[in-house]
Amino acid sequence: MSNTCSKTLREEIVKLKRKKNVIILSHNYQTQEIQGIADFIGDSLELAKEATKTDADIIVFCGVDFMAETAAILNPDKKVIVPSTDVTCPMAAQLSAKLVKDVKTKNPDIPFVIYVNSYANAKAEADVCCTSANAAKVVEKINSDVVFLGPDANLAKFAENRTGKKVIPIPSNGYCYVHKEFNVKHVEKMREKYPDAAIIVHPECDPDVQQKADFVGSTSQMLKFARKCDYDTIIVGTEIGLIERMRREIPDKTIIPLHEVICKGMKLNNLKNLFEALKFESNVVKIPEDTAEKARKAIKKMFELL
Repeated sequence: MSNTCSKTLREEIVKLKRKKNVIILSHNYQTQEIQGIADFIGDSLELAKEATKTDADIIVFCGVDFMAETAAILNPDKKVIVPSTDVTCPMAAQLSAKLVKDVKTKNPDIPFVIYVNSYANAKAEADVCCTSANAAKVVEKINSDVVFLGPDANLAKFAENRTGKKVIPIPSNGYCYVHKEFNVKHVEKMREKYPDAAIIVHPECDPDVQQKADFVGSTSQMLKFARKCDYDTIIVGTEIGLIERMRREIPDKTIIPLHEVICKGMKLNNLKNLFEALKFESNVVKIPEDTAEKARKAIKKMFELL
């Protein structure tokens, strides 16, 4: 897209935002052009909180589908739209509502913690929601020494290591294909090349990668670490969108990807389909009210525990 075309689209989007009382929320993994037009940029937890505070009539959610579902669940009186309906999350698809229900039926005394990276109907069957930023805190607060957590097995292991509780992953091999791209060799190579740098990674990375890092956290936690740490060079193990944001907002530090990886789904949103969705108020996210009500309880339980 040409710079002139991008500028025109940005101007038209701003006009529509004012006319229709719109807020645009963007995940850290969105493209720079989407982040640049957004009113708020953040990780799953930050976006979930922001969605509950807005007085906008329309929420345009630039992320993947389960995130927009969460915004719709928390704002039943608002219209939530997405630029593209093709922005799906393979990880979320790994945990079905039936699987959560079956596990709960067989183990009624064990709480089920569901990662926000899941669909509304699966959340509706779980006890409490969590994000990568607060998974360990949520597990710690639950009055049980054993919990289920899904769909990301690496996040479950992370919570187990942080809390000392038994955290059983459901499914046993759930994963994010983006963070599976990182391996120990990447860490060792960067450690040798940049011995004075900090290496920070996401808890969806494999446990052996996490163990060799200097810091493990969600995208917002990694951003906060990068801003406040004394390191001049930071090696970042997550999707390239956050690295682009870090370079833009922390220009005095050198930000290097541990290994350059892209979430294909996140990149499907662009200024053109954002403008069209906003203009025609299309791609409205709709959740059946009975499902939304049950899922809302799991999400609100997360906020109560923190």
